[in-house]
Amino acid sequence: MAAEEEKEKEFYLRYYVGHKGKFGHEFLEFEFRPDGKLRYANNSNYKNDTIIRKEVFLTPAVIKECKRIISDSEIMKEDDNNWPEPDRVGKQELEIVLGNEHISFATSKIGSLVDVQGSNDPDGLRIFYYLVQDLKCLVFSLISLHFKIKPI
Repeated sequence: MAAEEEKEKEFYLRYYVGHKGKFGHEFLEFEFRPDGKLRYANNSNYKNDTIIRKEVFLTPAVIKECKRIISDSEIMKEDDNNWPEPDRVGKQELEIVLGNEHISFATSKIGSLVDVQGSNDPDGLRIFYYLVQDLKCLVFSLISLHFKIKPI
């Protein structure tokens, strides 16, 4: 029971994907903080675009769902030693604290599942790839729902 209570207390997630190129440092980053705050930043300098920053506080139910997505993925059992190293094309970072477990991954950008299949650890990288897709969908949904200008 104490382990489950600990799991309820400790939660943090940060995801970053980006590169430095023709348009400067372009990136997408989001963070679920222990106090329930979701922080989102998207910097695309394309055509002198400005950085987009959004923050929103999430309900315990949303945090619980995020934890469930992470637990169901079994990402906490993975290791990034055999994943492609970050390179000039870009990098991805994922850090998760869930209860007393703490993981941190760094790998290159993944263009498609073809990149995953060609890696030295296709099973582990596939778990990472799909988890990131799920988390992005969740974050984009939360951000667009909260900041909708004209609800239908």
